[in-house]
Amino acid sequence: MGPDVQNGYMKNLARHIIRAALLSAAALVPAAAMAQQSEDIVADAQQNDTIIAIPAFATDADRPTDAYSTADLGRRIAAVITADLRNNGLFTPRGPDQVRSIGYNEVTAPQFPGWRNINAEVLVQGFVRAANPNEITVGCYLYDVGLGSELSRQGYVVPARDWRRAAHKCSDIIYSRLTGEQPFFDSRIAYIAESGPKNNRRKQLAVMDSDGANHRILTSGGATALTPRFSPNYQSILYLSYVDGNPRIYIYDIGSGKQRLVTQSSNATFAPRWSPDGRTILYSMAVNGNTDVYKISADGGTPVRLTTAPGIDVGGSFSPDGRQIVFESDRSGSQQIYVMNADGSNQRRISFGSGRYATPEWSPRGDLIAFTKIAGNLRIGVIRPDGSGERLLTDSWQDEAPTWAPNGRVIQFFRTAQGSGDASIWQVDVAGANERKLPTPGSGSDPAWGPIRP
Repeated sequence: MGPDVQNGYMKNLARHIIRAALLSAAALVPAAAMAQQSEDIVADAQQNDTIIAIPAFATDADRPTDAYSTADLGRRIAAVITADLRNNGLFTPRGPDQVRSIGYNEVTAPQFPGWRNINAEVLVQGFVRAANPNEITVGCYLYDVGLGSELSRQGYVVPARDWRRAAHKCSDIIYSRLTGEQPFFDSRIAYIAESGPKNNRRKQLAVMDSDGANHRILTSGGATALTPRFSPNYQSILYLSYVDGNPRIYIYDIGSGKQRLVTQSSNATFAPRWSPDGRTILYSMAVNGNTDVYKISADGGTPVRLTTAPGIDVGGSFSPDGRQIVFESDRSGSQQIYVMNADGSNQRRISFGSGRYATPEWSPRGDLIAFTKIAGNLRIGVIRPDGSGERLLTDSWQDEAPTWAPNGRVIQFFRTAQGSGDASIWQVDVAGANERKLPTPGSGSDPAWGPIRP
């Protein structure tokens, strides 16, 4: 690592450490810390020059497993880590196809001079071992090439077929160690898989990994499914279904495949959201032409009506601490964003720009609220909870329904193609950079990013 590069790396590292301190102090000085971290994220989006070398993970012996051989898994794990780090836009990873392979004994004894010669600043080495075909052990080591020192190491024992999860865990360690931020790679996304013609589209509940791998469709498609949300423990999904011909909210148990109705009302219910602790469900219900926001225990019981204003009030989501709720309402004459306390008190409007605002979603950091801006085209934007700092992040014909990564740095949404009506899932960071399309087998909409997996 040359002096200029090293200075830049250390400067970045120092700033990341400062940011970590700000994050831990957010509860004490929320306004200042939140503003600072938003500014840091926007600035960091312009930095992608930290070169990370990621050779294929070595193995002590090339043994077969239920997935691939351990040598093949070593290459695949390194490739997944490379893709994770490249796609977030902060780093310049050089994966197993771009750097030399290493031996098993080299994993804990890196040849730093050789990596300095290719200008690598950070080195990720690891191993894959298999005591039996069903299970592998993956070791992940992170090194500072310039200083010639180890930064972190972690080991994972996983079913061989779940090898991608070990790769994402390794990516999480790298990301957290280098940025000082919470990770997000080992997480899952619920979404709506769409198929069929535009005028008769089949919409099924589906899930996938955070990078678009391991797709799994959960419902048959006999009833339209919409607006899914993972429970905080990943055991169930809250969603809207037309299973009885009317829009009603159900909880789908992922383990059993069974589902239950959230409320027994004959009125249309929609826009369901979990509270951060998973104990409460926020939803909207239309009664005699007036729509209001309600909440109910996840175990059932009597709903609590939170809004009473004439017009259409639709939630929305809880703040990370569960104390506030953001929702949309047309009570002022046009669709705008409002915030209220979790008991329905202190309702106040926070958006005052031109056009309309929909689908507000509170960031896991608590510092921003994402929304769909309707002003001609539909675009994704963010605004602070006090209504300041509004920014638009995308510029397409129809982008909508934002959902946050667990660390609040990346936003997913779905984009509808003009003419065909085909929907696809995209993501962009909060600086409006690194926009990319996620791979899905067919059309996809309504993404909902879950938390880091337990």
